[in-house]
Amino acid sequence: MNEETITLLQKSFLEFSKGKEESAALFYERLFALDPSLRKLFVHVEMKSQQTKLMAALALVINNLRDLSGVVPVLESLALRHINYGVEDQHYKTVGTALIQSMALFFGPRFDVATREAWVTAYGAVSQVMIDAVHRSKMAGQAAE
Repeated sequence: MNEETITLLQKSFLEFSKGKEESAALFYERLFALDPSLRKLFVHVEMKSQQTKLMAALALVINNLRDLSGVVPVLESLALRHINYGVEDQHYKTVGTALIQSMALFFGPRFDVATREAWVTAYGAVSQVMIDAVHRSKMAGQAAE
């Protein structure tokens, strides 16, 4: 990821995260609109706490874009915990779509092509790390049987 893309992501996230609660609420609104069945994954979750966790996870990635090596193990661990919540591969695409839609609604016309592409690329990389971790874990579990 080049410096221009990193700067674009960091600046846009800084603005998006100023209204943490509203931004996170917008994300979950979009997520449940895209796939209402995902609500069942959150029935035992206090949503304010979940919104805080979402923004913290995004901040962790955005603040470490220049060296993701320390973040990868955190993302892998997060992905493995998500298995227990019922998260499946296809949910990552829905989450990505909800994130991009949230950004588009938040920024309006300022969410230009470059910013959109930066977020799509960043989320794609993060979600792939998480999906790969789940697949490795499942393969290791099958090999152990």
